[in-house]
Amino acid sequence: MREYLLTLCITAAVTYLLTGPVRKFAIVAGAMPEIRARDVHREPTPRLGGIAMFFGLCAGLLVADHLTNLNQVFETSNEPRALLSGAALIWLMGVLDDKFELGALIKLGGQMIAAGVMILQGLTILWLPIPGVGTVSVTPWQGNLLTVALVVITINAVNFVDGLDGLAAGMVCIAAAAFFLYTYRIWYGYGAEAAAPATLFSAVLIGMCLGFLPHNMHPARIFMGDSGSMLIGLVLAASAVSVTGQLDVEALNVNLGGNRETTHAMLPVFIPLLMPLTIIAVPAADLILAIVRRTWRGQSPFAADRGHLHHRLLEIGHSHSRAVLIMYFWSALIAFGALAYSVNSASMWIVLGVVFLSAIGLLLLLLPRFTPRAPRWMERFVPPRYRRRVSVAALAPEASTPASAAAAAAVSGVSGVSGVSGVNGATAIGARSRLAERRKAGTR
Repeated sequence: MREYLLTLCITAAVTYLLTGPVRKFAIVAGAMPEIRARDVHREPTPRLGGIAMFFGLCAGLLVADHLTNLNQVFETSNEPRALLSGAALIWLMGVLDDKFELGALIKLGGQMIAAGVMILQGLTILWLPIPGVGTVSVTPWQGNLLTVALVVITINAVNFVDGLDGLAAGMVCIAAAAFFLYTYRIWYGYGAEAAAPATLFSAVLIGMCLGFLPHNMHPARIFMGDSGSMLIGLVLAASAVSVTGQLDVEALNVNLGGNRETTHAMLPVFIPLLMPLTIIAVPAADLILAIVRRTWRGQSPFAADRGHLHHRLLEIGHSHSRAVLIMYFWSALIAFGALAYSVNSASMWIVLGVVFLSAIGLLLLLLPRFTPRAPRWMERFVPPRYRRRVSVAALAPEASTPASAAAAAAVSGVSGVSGVSGVNGATAIGARSRLAERRKAGTR
């Protein structure tokens, strides 16, 4: 565990220290695109944050290669080299996209090529553990297709969710933490050395996200861009492919008899199919909804819009920071809920705990609809969002000009004039009228 923590810290430190110089380089290189209709930030912000994350990945793998115990991963498996090759290719394409805005089909082709590079070096699905059946071997073509599909889906799911400051990095960090605990328990708890590469990948991924988050939290000073979102999506997918398709479930039962009953009894403990899916549950749901929504409207599935889950949270009335925290909450609930179930599936307290936390999550989602209003005699002592809504004319009868009306509305904390931020944290994306104008323009 100490070597994993050292690798994680080195990766986080290198990523954090390089992000500042990378930001200056992005500004000089002109990687600061104009604000688009679907964006929620108000000032041009440099991208190319994936450069620092990639060098953090390289530093983490380099350090791990020189550690006593982790060096065995590089000697017995070619998966770290396969990951680095695919990551370098997807990162290079992401850098070009951050600068020159590549087309969606070109990026899709690059993602498939990166997955193919990893497959050629042995990082592919060899067999699938099926509940009640056991381990089922797949043909090379089937394994390759499944690997490419998982890599492409994970990359685009992470890329789609990268819409708010700190959202993608935080959600992937939470997912990687749950995945690390899961694979570490499989490796050391059951002696499955095939889970060692996935454990290393997860530790490095946590470091990449933790090192970048201080620069990316709201208000973000730099964005990871496609060079970062596709990179961390690829690393997450590589971890899932490694532990799902490389680890033989039957090998875990050698000391327990190796019969089908033992395999079936251990499936709740070792969930090779469910855990990778829960890691990307929220981003994948956003991806599926986006494809269905755009196809229903007759648009390309890759056409950008403002209908993602985080955009809808802002439209409901959540602030930027609260929307990010809500997405964090749901990601952690799904990932760590599956992790707890894999440890002890017979405990009813785990199920009740997940149900209770889900109810809390639903309450948080609807919180702007239930904002309490303070009595009039307490309004001067509470924040503006808890005060009763009154008309601008009643607050400032002498406001005969739009400028004076806007000033009165800003003082009172109500949204009565176009261009003035409203209550319930709507300042993250401006007034409601701006959202209405964007929807009329067909950019939602």
